Amino acid sequence: MVVDTVAESRGTLSYGCGRVSGVTADFTPDKAALRSWLPGFLALAAIWGSSFLFIKVGVEELHPLHLTLYRVGAGAVTLLVVLAVLRDRLPREPRVWAHLTVVGAFGVALPFTLFGYGEQRVESMLAGIWNATTPLIVLPLAVLVFRTERLTVRRAVGLGLGFVGVLVVLGVWEGVGGAHFTGQLMCFGAAACYGIAIPYQKKFIAGSSHSGLSLSAAQLLMATAQLAVVAPLAVGAPPVPTTLSGEVVASVLALGALGTGLAFVIHMRNIRVAGASTASTVTYLIPVFAVAIGALALDERLTWHQPVGALIVLLGVAVSQGLVGRRRPAPATVGTPAVPAAEPAARA
Repeated sequence: MVVDTVAESRGTLSYGCGRVSGVTADFTPDKAALRSWLPGFLALAAIWGSSFLFIKVGVEELHPLHLTLYRVGAGAVTLLVVLAVLRDRLPREPRVWAHLTVVGAFGVALPFTLFGYGEQRVESMLAGIWNATTPLIVLPLAVLVFRTERLTVRRAVGLGLGFVGVLVVLGVWEGVGGAHFTGQLMCFGAAACYGIAIPYQKKFIAGSSHSGLSLSAAQLLMATAQLAVVAPLAVGAPPVPTTLSGEVVASVLALGALGTGLAFVIHMRNIRVAGASTASTVTYLIPVFAVAIGALALDERLTWHQPVGALIVLLGVAVSQGLVGRRRPAPATVGTPAVPAAEPAARA
């Protein structure tokens, strides 16, 4: 878990990578003191950035499908516990569950699994960089397929910059092919799945009367059910957790309980305290943490063009979202419906 499109009043915010969706941002708070939201903001970036490390550790013993099944199951249980504590409830309408089946597949099951396959072939830090390309896929699909956004000159320029960055990350001048290139394409495919799920959710689920927590828990339940059917048929029954090393078990729990459960609560608080637009900029810190953690914990190294390409990608995302080259509007007062562009982070 990269980003949702423009969040309107009662819009739905999504984040990839442990990625659950459904945070609603009805109001944009007044300017909050930095110390009131910055610690949570940095903690969230660290949690989501470390997800790629935990995936790398997990696929050493688990098939990517089994890893995804376990982590999504752990995340679903975590959110169900939070639902019970808050006395919230799951959606009841069949229509909502039908749409969440699609979002669960493209927003959770497929991208999580693709990142697992990808990290069998590439560095965790590189997977974190590819996660940052999600907004570049969200925009054209939102414009051309789901028709939830308009393509402006600014957005087109940002999109062009971003895809130049993708080519730089790939290092296309060095030729294509090999396991490393295939792994990068799998990570890009994971980001593409988020690119489908986010505008789909905006079109068919945004504005729902259900809480973000409720929708997110339901989404994870649907993804868990899908994986529980597909994984045994495709690669056999998952191993018993007691046969796994403590390191892998801890990684799975961190991915599910920490990266989905706790991170979701932190993200909702960041939106409430700092506003959706500010909270969404965690997108830009996730690859930074992913690279730093990969280097420190796994002694991974990048070639020069990969971080350069990542910077170009993030610049393109910033331009397309209006964070560069446009005057910022005056801050809204407390109680004013939030209408600014808010593109929350997606992580793996």
